[in-house]
Amino acid sequence: MSDLYRYFRQQKEQYGDSLYVDENVLHHAALAAQGLTEIAGTVTEAWKASSTLEDLNGRIHDCQKCPLGATRNQFVFGIGNPQADIVLVGEAPGAEEDKKGEPFVGRAGQLLNKILEAVDFKREDVFICNILKCRPPNNRDPLSTEVEQCEPYLHKQLELLQPKVMLALGRIAAQTLLRTNDSLTKLRADVHTYQGIPLVVTYHPAALLRNPNWKRPTWEDVQKFRALYDDIIAKERA
Repeated sequence: MSDLYRYFRQQKEQYGDSLYVDENVLHHAALAAQGLTEIAGTVTEAWKASSTLEDLNGRIHDCQKCPLGATRNQFVFGIGNPQADIVLVGEAPGAEEDKKGEPFVGRAGQLLNKILEAVDFKREDVFICNILKCRPPNNRDPLSTEVEQCEPYLHKQLELLQPKVMLALGRIAAQTLLRTNDSLTKLRADVHTYQGIPLVVTYHPAALLRNPNWKRPTWEDVQKFRALYDDIIAKERA
């Protein structure tokens, strides 16, 4: 739209109230109004050209690609260090997250902070987000059509962050990312890969609040996660 404004200003300075149409400028302005851009003759969604997380958030926070856009209170982009080596991913925002616009808040968020601190990570050092950026009604599981529309935003976040490791929080997040119906027990047993990034799976903090017996296996998972991260760092420095 800045191109269109500059074009009209130049027209007024040179020709007064007469308007001479440059179809190329109007073409790009029309694309911009639809959230699109054209690079090397290829029309694509403008957010794909984002160069920072802040830029990406600014381009997608009004997303209406799926019906969740009409029911949300807040678009929950994610939070944390924009240079984070570590990314934590859940399935979707809950009621508290939808109100605040931040992932993993409330009791589950406090527990997640403690889990991170137990292996010498801090919330402000990592990046935390969800696959879906808007809350599904009544916290139901994400629909495949919603994931199809929203997961490319996660891919772009990872492209900008370039993390060394990822932690999937909960069965639904892990199954969605890995395109599998395997049980959480089975998924926790291995180190996986998502978008070329090593991925460890563990319980969702909210599940631990419902069943404290899962805290011990979660502790084992995050120890494995920490060891994986330390091993990657050590190899890079060798």
